[in-house]
Amino acid sequence: MVLFISIPNSSTLCLNINPRKTTLQTLKESIFNQTLIPIHLQRFFNLDGNSNNATIHDLGIVDYSTVMLNFTLNGGVGGPTPVQPPKPRLEFLNSKPPTNYVAGLGRGATGFTTRSDIGPARAAPDLPDRSATTIGGAAAAGVVRGRGKGDEDEGDEGEEEDEGEDKGYDENQKFDEFEGNDVGLFSNAEYDEEDKEADAVWDAIEKRMDSRRKDRREARLKEEIEKYRASNPKITEQFADLKRKLYTISANEWDSIPEIGDYSLRNKKKRFESFVPVPDTLLEKARKEQEHVSALDPKTRAAGGTETPWAQTPVTDLTAVGEGRGTVLSLKLDRLSDSVSGLTVVDPKGYLTDLKSMKITSDAEISDIKKARLLLKSVTQTNPKHPPGWIAAARLEEVAGKIQVARQLIQRGCEECPKSEDIWVEACRLSSPDEAKAVIARGVKAIPNSVKLWLQAAKLEQDESQKSKVLRKGLEHIPDSVRLWKAVVELGNEEQARVLLHRAVECCPLHVELWLALARLETYDRARIVLNKARIGLPKEPAIWITAAKLEEANGNSAMVGKIIERGIRALEREGLVIDREAWMKEAEAAERAGSIETCRAIISHTIWIGVEEEDRKRTWVADAEECKKRGCIETARAIYAYALTIFVTKKSIWLKAAQLEKSHGTRESLDSLLRKAVTYCPRAEVLWLMGAKEKWLAGEVGQARKILQEAYAAIPNAEEIWLAAFKLEFENHEPQRARIILAKARESGGTERVWMKSAIVERELGNVEEERKFLNEGLKRFPSFFKLWLMLGQLEERLGQLEKAKEAYDSGLKHCPHCIPVWLSLANLEEKTSGLSKARAILTMARKKNPQNPELWLAAVRAESRHGNKKESDILMAKALQECPNSGILWAASIEMAPRPHRKTKSMDALKKCDHDALVIAAVAKLFWHDRKVDKARNWLNRAVTLAPDIGDFWALYYKFELQHGDEDKQRDVLKRCVAAEPKHGERWQAISKAVENSHQPTDSILKKLVVALGKEETAAAENTKH
Repeated sequence: MVLFISIPNSSTLCLNINPRKTTLQTLKESIFNQTLIPIHLQRFFNLDGNSNNATIHDLGIVDYSTVMLNFTLNGGVGGPTPVQPPKPRLEFLNSKPPTNYVAGLGRGATGFTTRSDIGPARAAPDLPDRSATTIGGAAAAGVVRGRGKGDEDEGDEGEEEDEGEDKGYDENQKFDEFEGNDVGLFSNAEYDEEDKEADAVWDAIEKRMDSRRKDRREARLKEEIEKYRASNPKITEQFADLKRKLYTISANEWDSIPEIGDYSLRNKKKRFESFVPVPDTLLEKARKEQEHVSALDPKTRAAGGTETPWAQTPVTDLTAVGEGRGTVLSLKLDRLSDSVSGLTVVDPKGYLTDLKSMKITSDAEISDIKKARLLLKSVTQTNPKHPPGWIAAARLEEVAGKIQVARQLIQRGCEECPKSEDIWVEACRLSSPDEAKAVIARGVKAIPNSVKLWLQAAKLEQDESQKSKVLRKGLEHIPDSVRLWKAVVELGNEEQARVLLHRAVECCPLHVELWLALARLETYDRARIVLNKARIGLPKEPAIWITAAKLEEANGNSAMVGKIIERGIRALEREGLVIDREAWMKEAEAAERAGSIETCRAIISHTIWIGVEEEDRKRTWVADAEECKKRGCIETARAIYAYALTIFVTKKSIWLKAAQLEKSHGTRESLDSLLRKAVTYCPRAEVLWLMGAKEKWLAGEVGQARKILQEAYAAIPNAEEIWLAAFKLEFENHEPQRARIILAKARESGGTERVWMKSAIVERELGNVEEERKFLNEGLKRFPSFFKLWLMLGQLEERLGQLEKAKEAYDSGLKHCPHCIPVWLSLANLEEKTSGLSKARAILTMARKKNPQNPELWLAAVRAESRHGNKKESDILMAKALQECPNSGILWAASIEMAPRPHRKTKSMDALKKCDHDALVIAAVAKLFWHDRKVDKARNWLNRAVTLAPDIGDFWALYYKFELQHGDEDKQRDVLKRCVAAEPKHGERWQAISKAVENSHQPTDSILKKLVVALGKEETAAAENTKH
C-alpha cells in the first residue's frame, strides 16, 4: 500500500508499506531513516493516543491515505521553562560526515541570494568532498569554512577566475521581471519527457479551470455591460420613442420646423482688428480699373486700332476673373439640372451623354500618353515584326482621339506583319465601313488559311447570300474548318444544309456534331446509314449510340432502344473508354427533356449500377432519384426507382419513395399499379396497404377500398392500423353499424386504447350516452394512463350538466396523468365557470409548479385574467411567462395581440428576434400588416405561416379570410385548394369546430368556411367591447 506523509517543511514523503505488518513504531523508524527526524519528536494528527505496537490497518489507514506529521517544539510564553538535564553529547558530531554533506541542507538552510545581488537563484552545485573537515574542528590545509572561497592569504588568481564556474551562474545576469531571481533555479536541469508530460497536464488543468470560470466571467461581464448601458444610455436610445413617433408628423409640420442656425460664433473669441490708411497707389489703381475710356491711346492707334498689342492688356482684377469662372460653372450646372422647390433634378440620360462627350485632358493624362507613345514607338522600332506592339500603339492613338494616326500605324503594322491575324482584324476594326472590306480582302489574300479573317469578312457583309459566298470561298482554302462549315450550314435552308453537311462530314470526318446534324436532317433509313458511318469513324463517341437510340424510339422501335444502348456500352468498353456514370445520367436527363423517354430509361437501366459499391447501392440510388426529382427530371427519377426495385424487391422504403413520386407526378392508374406490385412483394407493410385503400377512397371507389383492406387484414391479421383504417372508411361514409362491428372485432382481438376511444366516438355521434360512458369506463380500467379517455369522460359529464362528476373525472385523470396539459386546462376552465377566477387561478398555479416552463399553462392564466378585466395582472403574468419561456412562439404571439397598438411593432420585432421561424409569431405579424392595410406584406407573411405549419388550420382560416377581403377569386380558390390538399388537423380554433359532433363528417373546405365565419364574429364582438 502507498502512504503519504505530510511534513511541516511543505514536502510530502511517499512510503510503500504493508498495512497489516507495519506498526506505528515501524512507521516512525521508516520516517527517521528518510528524514532524520528523531522518533521521540514525531507526532501524528489523531494517532498519538494509540500504542506504538498497533498496526497501520488497525488504526484505519487505507491505501493512498495522507497522514499529517508534527514536531514537538520546546519554548513558548505559557510559564517558566523547566530545567532540563544536560543532554549527552552525540557521537555523530565527532564522526566523519558523508560524502558531499553540506551542513543545514536537510532543513533548507542553504546559501541564497537577495535582490541586491541581482543574480538568479540556483540549485546547489556539486561541491567538493568536505569529509576532511569535521564539524567544530580545524580545516585541512588550504581549506577554510565557506563556499568556494579560498584562504585569503593563500588564494591565487586561478581560483578567482574559476569562481564563476564553481557557482554555476553568472552574477551579472539581468534580473528577470517575471520570475525574479528564480529564473535560473533549474537552468542546469534537463527538460525530459516527464517534464513535458507534466506541463501538458498542468496546461489541461488550466484550460479546464478557465472553461469552468468562463460562463461566470462572461455572465459577469454581460451584467456589467448592461449595468453600464443602463446608467449611461446613448442619445439614440434616449430618443428612440420620440423617433418612432416621427411617422405621425405630416409634411407641413415637418416643413414648419425652424432651422437651428449657427450659434458657434458666440463661443468664438473676437480677434483684435486694426485699421490702417489705404495708400494712394492702391486708390489710383482702383480708379483706373473702374474708369471708362472713350479714346484710343497712341500705341493702339499705331496698331491701327484693330488688334491688341502683345502684353497690352494685363490681367489686373483677379476678383473679376474668379467671378467669371463661377458664372461659367453655374451656367454649365444649370444646363444639366433644374431646380424644383429646392430640389435638384438631374436628367440621367443627358448627364451620361454629356459625360461621354467630355474628354478629360489633364496634364497628368497628357504626360502619361506621351510616355506610352514613346515606349510603344521604341517597341515598334526595335522589333517591327511584333504585332502586339503595333496594335497597342494604334489603340493608344485611338484613345488619344487621333484616329487617323491610329489607322496609319496599323497600316504600317500590316505591312510589317502581314501573316498576323490579329493585326488584320484590328485594322479592319479601325477602318471606316467603306475601307474595311478592302482591308480584310488584303488580309485573306495574305493569310488565305485564317478562319478568323474569313469569319470577319463574312460579318462585314449585310446580305446572307454574300455571307454564304464569302464562307464558301473560305472553305475552298480551308476545307477542314468546322467553324466555317457550321457558319455556312446555318445560313442555308434544309436542303442546302443537307448537301453541305454531306460535304462537311467528308472533309471533317472526326467531328461528331456534323454527323449528328446530318443524321437529324436525313430520313430514317439514310439516318441509320449516316450513324453507322459515324460509328465506324468515331468508335469512342457515346453520343452516336444515344442518337441512334433516339432515332429508333422516334420511329416506334422501342424494343431496339435498350439493345442499342447495351451494345453501345459494350463497344465503348472494348475501345477502352471509361463509362462515367454521372455523365450518362446527364445524357438520360437530356434525353427526357428532348422527349425520348425510352432512351432515358434504357440509359438509366444500363449505367446506374456502374461504379457503385454493393453496400452503397440503395442509399446512392435513392439520393440520385431525389436529386433528379428536384431538377424536374421525373422520368429519370422514375427509371431509377424502377431499376432499384428490381434489385431491392422487398425494401419498403423504396416502394414508399416510388409511390410518393407517382402520387405527386403520376396518375391514379400508375399509382394503383405500383401499390399493387408493392403489396405483392411486401405483404407485411401496413403503410402500403393503407395508401392503396386511401387512394381508392379518394377516387370514390369505396368498394375497392374495402376490398384492399380485407386483403390487408388477411395478410396482416390483428393489425390495429388496418382495423382503424377500415373503421374510418365506414365511419366517414356514414356507415355507423359497419364501423361498430369492426370496432367490436378489434376489441375482441385485444385492441389498444385507440380502439376504445374510437368506440366511444361512434356512440357519442349516435347519441348513446350510456354506451359511450360504458366504453370510456372500460377503456380507463384497461388503460388508466391514456389521457384522451379522461378528457372525453369529463366532456361527456359537462355536456350532461353534471359538473361535479366532470370535476371528479378530471381530478382522476390528473392523478394518473399529472403532466397532461389538456386535462389541467379543462379542469381550470370548468372551475372558472363554476367557482370563479380564484379557484381557476389556484389550479393553474399548481399546474405550473408540476409542469414548469410550459407556455400553454402560462397563456391560459393570462387569458383567464384578461377575461375578467384584470389587465394589469395579465400583463404581469405575461412578463413572467416570457421570462420563463423566452423562445415560446405562442406566448410572443399573444403578447403582440395584448400590447397597445403603438407598441405592437416594437413587440413584434422582439418576438422575431427570439423566434424567427415560429409560425404563430409570423401569423401575428401578418395580422399587424393586415390591420395597417399593407396588403402585399400581409399576404406574403400569411403564405409563409401556412408554409411553415400547414397542419394548423387556424392559419389557413386567416389566409382565406384575408383573400376574401383583399384578394380576387383566383387567389381564394388557390388558398382553398391548398388547404384541402394539406388536410390540417390541429389549431386551437380549428379543433373546436372540426371536433364538434355536428361537424364530424364535414369536409375540410366546409370546416374552413365555418371557421372564417366564427373569426368574423369574434372580431365584431371585440370591436363592440372596445367601443363600450
